[in-house]
Amino acid sequence: MATVHLRIGDLVCSKHLCFLDLHSAWIKIEQLKPYHPHKEEMIKINKGKRFQQAVDAVEDFLKKAKGKEQGSDGKGETKGKKTSNKPLKILEEDDEDLSPASSMEVISKRLKIIEEDTSSTSIQAADSTAINGSITPTDKRIGFLGLGLMGSGIVSNLLKMGHVVTVWNRTAEKCDLFIQEGARLGRTPAEVVSMCDITFSCVSDPKAAKDLVLGPSGVLQGIRPGKCYVEMSTVDPETIAELSQSITTRGGRFLEAPVAGSQQLSNDGMLVILAAGDRSVYEDCSSCFQAMGKSSFFLGEAGNAAKMMLILNMVQGSFMATIAEGLTLAQATGQSQQTLLDILCQGQMASTFVDQKCQNILQGNFKPDYYLKHIQKDLRLAISMGDTANHPTPMAAAANEVYKRAKALDQSDNDMSAVYRAYIH
Repeated sequence: MATVHLRIGDLVCSKHLCFLDLHSAWIKIEQLKPYHPHKEEMIKINKGKRFQQAVDAVEDFLKKAKGKEQGSDGKGETKGKKTSNKPLKILEEDDEDLSPASSMEVISKRLKIIEEDTSSTSIQAADSTAINGSITPTDKRIGFLGLGLMGSGIVSNLLKMGHVVTVWNRTAEKCDLFIQEGARLGRTPAEVVSMCDITFSCVSDPKAAKDLVLGPSGVLQGIRPGKCYVEMSTVDPETIAELSQSITTRGGRFLEAPVAGSQQLSNDGMLVILAAGDRSVYEDCSSCFQAMGKSSFFLGEAGNAAKMMLILNMVQGSFMATIAEGLTLAQATGQSQQTLLDILCQGQMASTFVDQKCQNILQGNFKPDYYLKHIQKDLRLAISMGDTANHPTPMAAAANEVYKRAKALDQSDNDMSAVYRAYIH
């Protein structure tokens, strides 16, 4: 790998993001280039309005800095610490040697980077914690039920960050890898709950969630006063209400915390957690949520997180079906699907999601990152929630029919992007 000769405080640019840091973004060192020699090149590559605003902000800052420098004692000195000559390193929040990069404060204010003020509460974003290992794990004993696509990544990150975790899975063999990583084994859901202070579960659907709690040797049999149960499965609000009542009636404490993301984001510890229910349980889970996610939101009373999660997945599922429809229409009309993707990735809809799912389709690779059968389940539950609220969901209903056709074509256990096959068969 070629050495990048930079010092702390140097202005840099990248084809992905301008400057050293914009709101805690991470850029590989080899993607950074000195600002002045590569400015014109980057402007040609990045034609977006935000990049141009960033360049304008830098130029404005440099002009002001130059004016101050010329207006000093004539020796070109500036106030503050002398810029360090040591090589560029990853900066952490508690790093004391930050003053040379203080220009970022000016630039950030110039770009008006603002966090939305909402009624929800968000625990500290954990983008960097899983990377630098700065999480202080709770001393509470953690249980985890369900080691599927999402659960496996979550447990792995809990263990990496030093949590004491006891696991259970319906297919016991899936526990073996985590036992090797330091997890303990629970023989039944009831045993896990009885051994642990906080028990998480992440299973496929409402029936599986209820069976886990109410079934033989289930969670309810292990619940005692003060025990915490956190339901991370994407289910309907009615299921959450039933589970919450069952747990709290036994003296337990209940929190729902479904996650927005995919298998890859789960593995990377970059999920978004939507929580609702017992606020004190949410706070007790702080280190766990930081280990598994980049941010978490508390949305109030139990059921709110289920509603929000279904809305998010309804939008995502409908969007995925539309992408597949667009790609097949391009093919039917003699247009290049790759060119369509290239155009999408240069426009307002550019995102990692669009790029990855389109690449799946173009390569015919439908290895599951989020099961097609699960996104169809979420669409079905969202449509039902709309019916309950007497609110029309025609777009979701149309998308749901496409996913149902894909399921009929044996695509259930493939990635959601396999909905594409519903259009070509």
